[in-house]
Amino acid sequence: MPTLDDLIGALEDQAADSTSTSVRQPVALRRALQVAVELGLAPSANDATNQALRATLNAFAQRLALDEHYAAHPDARPALHEVAQALAVLDRSPLAERADLLQQAEAEVQQHKPDADADDVLLWATSLLMHGKRRSRGERISA
Repeated sequence: MPTLDDLIGALEDQAADSTSTSVRQPVALRRALQVAVELGLAPSANDATNQALRATLNAFAQRLALDEHYAAHPDARPALHEVAQALAVLDRSPLAERADLLQQAEAEVQQHKPDADADDVLLWATSLLMHGKRRSRGERISA
């Protein structure tokens, strides 16, 4: 069974060998690739394709590494509202400063969608913020 180390090893292998493959690509994707090359965004379609494949495989390796880390250290996994807050920081959203609202949104959205992700929490929190929803304790959420 292949491992994360096998994937990383293959990605780090700098051998100059290459091989030709036959890959079925959607026509529109192939056309977009040609346009990108013509715009000077990549030296060739081959280079752009290889860069995209490498980026995807690196993302897979990062995901596997995180999964292994969380399996070994379950307490290290961030709460859903913490992931949502990190996304809000990246987006420069005002929600980045509203941990209380993100925690409320996490609790409420999971009641309706148990498999919610951070984007669901952000959407719910945005609605809470925009509509000034009242908390169960009667206090009003301010923007």
